[in-house]
Amino acid sequence: MKKFKFTIQGNKYDVNVVNVEDNIAEIEVNGATYKVEVDKVIAQSKTPKLVRSVAVPTTDSVPSQQKTSAPGAPKGAGYVKSPLPGVILNIHVREGETVKVGAKLITLEAMKMENNINADKDGIIKTIKVKSGDSVLEGDVLIEIGD
Repeated sequence: MKKFKFTIQGNKYDVNVVNVEDNIAEIEVNGATYKVEVDKVIAQSKTPKLVRSVAVPTTDSVPSQQKTSAPGAPKGAGYVKSPLPGVILNIHVREGETVKVGAKLITLEAMKMENNINADKDGIIKTIKVKSGDSVLEGDVLIEIGD
């Protein structure tokens, strides 16, 4: 409801627009209700449509670096990095041990939940960069897997 105050030839009027349908407006003038016809067609205001660009989340610190080697290229060492900040609970492998893709390497506690960190490639555990109880940040290298 919209409220207006008019002064016409020195007389003051309090006007409330109660309802508008098509070109008929129901108004209240100083307490009395009237239905009036509006000559102009009142266009309904349209709510603007919000358009957002597509946001692609990334956890890459340097997204321009190639993540994998080309299929014909020699395979080198691979680094298993922490996916989120947390504390190392258990290390399930030893240096020199052979692992397959999907093998459980480390249990990481993050946000009061235990997360298993698995091998993403076949190979031999070259170095283990952390020990149980260590705090790690997202992206920290935990284990190096080589051929």
